[in-house]
Amino acid sequence: MELREMADALKDKSILLTGSTGFLAKIFVEKVLRVQPNVKKLYLLVRAGDAQYAKQRMQREIIEKELFHVLREQHGKNFLAFISEKICAIAGDITLENLGIQSIDLRELLWKEIHMVINVAATTNFYDRYDVALNVNVLGAKHAMEFAKRCNNIEMVLHVSTAYVTGEKQGLLLERAFCMGEALKDNMYLDIEAELKLVERRKQELHLENQTKLAEKMAMKELGIERARHFGWPNTYVFTKAMGEMLVGQLRGTLPLVIARPTIITSIWKEPLPGWIEGNRTIDNIIVGYVKGNLPCIAADTDAPMDVIPGDMVVNAMIAMLVIHSNQQSEFTYHISSSVRNPVKYSILEKSGYRYFADKPRFAEDGREIRVYKVPVFKTMSSFRLFFFLRYRLPLEVSTFRYLSGTFTLNKTRP
Repeated sequence: MELREMADALKDKSILLTGSTGFLAKIFVEKVLRVQPNVKKLYLLVRAGDAQYAKQRMQREIIEKELFHVLREQHGKNFLAFISEKICAIAGDITLENLGIQSIDLRELLWKEIHMVINVAATTNFYDRYDVALNVNVLGAKHAMEFAKRCNNIEMVLHVSTAYVTGEKQGLLLERAFCMGEALKDNMYLDIEAELKLVERRKQELHLENQTKLAEKMAMKELGIERARHFGWPNTYVFTKAMGEMLVGQLRGTLPLVIARPTIITSIWKEPLPGWIEGNRTIDNIIVGYVKGNLPCIAADTDAPMDVIPGDMVVNAMIAMLVIHSNQQSEFTYHISSSVRNPVKYSILEKSGYRYFADKPRFAEDGREIRVYKVPVFKTMSSFRLFFFLRYRLPLEVSTFRYLSGTFTLNKTRP
């Protein structure tokens, strides 16, 4: 079945979308409006104090993006009228009960209107503060599910997670839902309520110690990493996303639930704008460092797959999930990845980056051309450490020795 045929099932549906100002959510909004203009309404939850500011953020951070260029051309002078009819910004906050929607009348309207809830909201920083990650990735997921259960005509909840909730395991990883309290380390039980209480207790201790905001921030980051590794996850992001999955699975009752687990989401592959991306995503920091000439080397296995997946392919999969599993009173889990069927290796990133920037050079603020170079790649940590020693540590120790020798000579010759 073609995607456009699938999109027919979204006709006259009202969809509530969290995380609406994020990269993936924008692609979803544009795609639905383009392939199914007869969708009834897209309600976009926007973190804002009031409706006016939510509307301003929606206009500035979503509608005015170049991503909507094709839609603008399709509708011409009627574009803004079409957007006004199909999209409604909702002021709220996913970390709060009832999604932070203050108006009782608005909540009741949504509970009556909504057919599908899609939770895309997340903090994706691998090493975010533990309290922040718990609020967004765990309690946010809980609040989204609780809100969906109050909708009278709900047909589906789609929760976007990450493939890396499975941790650093090798081999075949099954599309299996987490059980409540399941940890990646054997013989351990993950008590989410205890983790929430631990954070509050630690913050109270920091407050009593009169710690600065910076000290509190660092303590919360360290606590997140410590707890993640304690239970078997590599970082705070994937740890809290796993907890979010557990909660929505426990709370759904008989509500149809799909958990989508994409790998590294990157730029659009095909439509509406090939190559479009927003912000620095996971692997983009490597590219930016290379462009600026600040990447002296890479420690990586260039034969390993990056496991990237274009944003539009993720959205296509999300639409298919909505259509196929609506009104099916079960829980489904899907991994959305490229590493098995169509792997993209790090060697491709290395070679294509060099070719591209050699052909299209970049310039510094002073007008100087930034010279492109082939970055040394070290496939073992021992070779990387040797490079690091010869390139940085040895010159530093030599200069330190010379400085200390000069100081000693100066003191020795003083009368």
